[in-house]
Amino acid sequence: MTPPNGREAEEEVCRQVLQILSLIGDKWSILVIGQLRDRTLRFSELHRAVKGISQRMLTLTLRQLERDGLLTRTVHPSVPPRVDYALTPLGATLLDSVVALGEWATAHRQEINDNRRRYDATHVPRTRP
Repeated sequence: MTPPNGREAEEEVCRQVLQILSLIGDKWSILVIGQLRDRTLRFSELHRAVKGISQRMLTLTLRQLERDGLLTRTVHPSVPPRVDYALTPLGATLLDSVVALGEWATAHRQEINDNRRRYDATHVPRTRP
């Protein structure tokens, strides 16, 4: 097997970065990471804290974040079993970016909503052929 040339290696790096950003950019992942910023939470606590997420979507999100090494899942031998989720040191490195993104969205939400209303008022929705 021949080593990839510079262009192929660059494309592979871009592909991997885009894949990671799509996970981290997912609204549920950002909300879960934000909820875990200060403490460890149980599944039920996360489910209550992340408004609008289904149990299935929360499970899938937690599995992906665990797979990527951004959080840990600890099962305690009790009846019923207790499962805790916490950010790993790698997951904690995302907090500054997640908080900054949330602050940006909060600061600019009215301007963006105004822009959307203006755009929608002047553009006819496209229909599919």
